[in-house]
Amino acid sequence: MKKQSGFTLIELVIVIIILGILAATAVPKFVDLQGDARESAIKGVKAALEGAASLAYSRAAIDGVENASSAAATDRNVTLVNGYPDSSSTGIEDAVELSVDDWTVAHGTTTTTITALVASGATQTTTCTVVYNEAAADARPVITATVTDC
Repeated sequence: MKKQSGFTLIELVIVIIILGILAATAVPKFVDLQGDARESAIKGVKAALEGAASLAYSRAAIDGVENASSAAATDRNVTLVNGYPDSSSTGIEDAVELSVDDWTVAHGTTTTTITALVASGATQTTTCTVVYNEAAADARPVITATVTDC
């Protein structure tokens, strides 16, 4: 008699079951990482807005226009209000230079709302945003990040 070697049907079924269990535990962790990545990106945009506002104010102070109700920073032509970038496309959006492929920017009268774009085919989440509120007289701009359900 010849001795045959190979896997039995039971061994193959056990391996498939083990792979299925591993896949079922790995998928939720991967999905959770995507939300964490979006949350970190939103927090990064908030930090970029804060940094750009501080740099613009520093430049305005050097130029002597930090107390003006409206002005333009001379180095990049960023429109300022009370020494900080305003909420227009020539204000905070120019100061930060966000990629249009990754972010949606909506300008209001005194606010700018930045929302992360999601991959095509996925649903757009509107609770993962950063809102930039223009600076009032003698105050810094208020920047808030909403990162629930990213």
